[in-house]
Amino acid sequence: KDCIISDIASVKTGLKKFYEESGFRYVSSHPMFGPTFASLSNLSNENAIIISEGDHLGKIFFKDLYQTLRLNIFEYTFDEHDETVAYSLSIPFVSTFVFAAVMKHQEAPGTTFKKHMAITKGLLSEDDYLLQEILFNPRTPGQVANIRTELKNLLEIIENKDAEGMKKYLTKIREKIK
Repeated sequence: KDCIISDIASVKTGLKKFYEESGFRYVSSHPMFGPTFASLSNLSNENAIIISEGDHLGKIFFKDLYQTLRLNIFEYTFDEHDETVAYSLSIPFVSTFVFAAVMKHQEAPGTTFKKHMAITKGLLSEDDYLLQEILFNPRTPGQVANIRTELKNLLEIIENKDAEGMKKYLTKIREKIK
């Protein structure tokens, strides 16, 4: 009963209830990087989430650990974490999967294609269970539906060769990445 139990799960669905029923103190966190894309020798551009609902001493332990690794630390509730993961991981994962599903080998690919291919190879080298865990987050379907809506809008602009619509679309998406 003196220990603190912990996880670093990518999706926290169900963990709050589990912890509350366990009778143990707990702390939950999520390093938001993996060995495929992160430079493990320099993690100062990487992030970690500590769940705010955990044990105070457990949170201090992970805060100290993550600060030592020079990670950027954020505190979210269990629900906020899963919403963030659905947005920040599911959207790029699904977009990458769709790219891989429709691509074909090219003898002379352009720079953009090569960069997408490098991301695709890196992502697909991840553990299948991890990829599944991210995509089976209950909040992922809503994010995938947003992708489908945007693809439909973009396809309509392209099919109609709507130059004014394309200009508005590009302006809208450029505003989102500022």
